[in-house]
Amino acid sequence: MKSVSGRPSDRSPLRLTALYLALGVVAVPVMDRGFGAVGWTDGVWTPPLLAGGWLLVGLSSAFLYGATVHHARQTAAVRDELETSNQQLQVLSRVFRHNVRNDLNIVQGYADLLERRLDDERSRECIETIRKTTENIVEISEKLRVIEDASNDLTEERVDLAAVVTEAIETLDTEGVEVALETPDSAWIRADESVSYPVREVFENAVAHNDDPSRRIVARIEVNGSTTSLSVRDNGPGIPEDERSVLRAEEETPLSHASSIGLWLVKWMCELQGGTVRFDATDAGTTVQLRFNSAEGS
Repeated sequence: MKSVSGRPSDRSPLRLTALYLALGVVAVPVMDRGFGAVGWTDGVWTPPLLAGGWLLVGLSSAFLYGATVHHARQTAAVRDELETSNQQLQVLSRVFRHNVRNDLNIVQGYADLLERRLDDERSRECIETIRKTTENIVEISEKLRVIEDASNDLTEERVDLAAVVTEAIETLDTEGVEVALETPDSAWIRADESVSYPVREVFENAVAHNDDPSRRIVARIEVNGSTTSLSVRDNGPGIPEDERSVLRAEEETPLSHASSIGLWLVKWMCELQGGTVRFDATDAGTTVQLRFNSAEGS
């Protein structure tokens, strides 16, 4: 977690209260003299007046101390809970990636062995289903790897989005796919190298889930003052409603927890970079827009 020490909420409640009390004690006679100078009071100090002012300062100091102690305890509890949740997530991710993947490799090995020994069509179809299912789970485990490498801190780094997009397209299997890219020479954004994951995932989805005979992808980078956006439009069948609902919900849904893990990670990784994601799906295809904070170029 990014340190925010130095903020008033992170200082000792006792020190804050003592500072407030000291300033209040000094401020009471100063304010009384100031009011006298402008004619609001007669400017004469009286013990009852001073005592009343100091009593008010003392009571408000006690209230301030109680409020800051309560806030500090709540903040510490939330921070501990977040750290615990993060550790649990890291452990579960590693267990899933390593242990489960090793077991799936064994399942795939036996599936290959059985395929060579079986000769009826129905058995081969069952083996193929086993293979596709295990491959799908292995693919999900690879996607979850980004969780282990991700940081919750807002980065101060800069990357050239134009270069990231160009590299993503170059590594893409574009056989039978028409890809058009409109981009300036450079488009610097406030992000780190992990931003390449959501960019690459968006392009891979545009290809993998497009069964149109003439598959097309149009990508465009636009710089508009403080924001820089990447839009990727395809002519595929569009993202199913149950998967698109993931981006509008605050939690996973039972119907989409497996198939939409890529969408979750795109959304999450962009938000970690201070960006946003928008999906527009129609019968003519899907447009995905990733928006980031612009940064000065090098």
